[in-house]
Amino acid sequence: MDKILRNRKAVLVFLLPALLVYVFTVLAPILWSMYFSFFSWDGVSDMVYIGLDNYTKMFGGDKTFWKAFSNNLIYVFIIVAMQVFLGLLVAILLTSITKGRELFKTLYFAPAIITSVAIAQLFTSVYSFEPVGMLNFILQQLGLGAWSKPWLSDLKWALGAVSVPEGWRYIGLYMIILYTALLSIPSDIEEAARIDGASSWDLFWSIKMPLIKPVLTVSIIMATTGALKGFDIPYLMTNGGPGRVTELLPTYMYKTAFSSLDFGYGSAMAVFIVIESLIAVAFIRRMMESKET
Repeated sequence: MDKILRNRKAVLVFLLPALLVYVFTVLAPILWSMYFSFFSWDGVSDMVYIGLDNYTKMFGGDKTFWKAFSNNLIYVFIIVAMQVFLGLLVAILLTSITKGRELFKTLYFAPAIITSVAIAQLFTSVYSFEPVGMLNFILQQLGLGAWSKPWLSDLKWALGAVSVPEGWRYIGLYMIILYTALLSIPSDIEEAARIDGASSWDLFWSIKMPLIKPVLTVSIIMATTGALKGFDIPYLMTNGGPGRVTELLPTYMYKTAFSSLDFGYGSAMAVFIVIESLIAVAFIRRMMESKET
């Protein structure tokens, strides 16, 4: 194995297939989107070069774009809080039990393998006002019937309602990742900390958290970039409505390009989403590294 790793040609042979897949499935589409963003094109007629007009429109007078951007920030916050931090909480609880651990892991991970269409249909039924869905039924049974509402058509709650399914969907995935990181901590470190009088909170915050911080950072980055690209469940549940309150940048980009047939402007938004994701990754890494110093 060491001989193979020292052989640059052998390493290149193993890296080349993955590199080619990356170039053709990630890098090439991004470059094509950048190219199209400088044109006005409906997909049928000839492309017309307009320079930076699409970007001027996007950052200037398009109120829907900024509404979608602000919605995306709220969507990201809810999803990261659910997927990473609830996933971490469940992982911590799993490390404290012995019986039934595998069953709980399977149950929490199961939503990650369910299709987006099924999850959207499930939560549409849960939020239903007429006929009464599970959420409103539970509120009524608890004597909180005044809180019942059509969640997906309520202007104040619709964005949160479409965020929860995506957050719930991958709690189990991040639970598995963080649970594995917690198990990798050497037991002698915990035993030494307890002998020194460390409480459970001190053990978690001062010992475990620093040791799993690299894994936690990657988890936050994965959840954030995934939420910034969020499309399927919000689109299936509300299609951006009511009144654009659940419109996200990916859904607005899709409708602009494929419904309004403005591929140039849609490509400009796609480029913005890529840049936004790169900035988010750099910010998270900088923030997590600054806490280590």
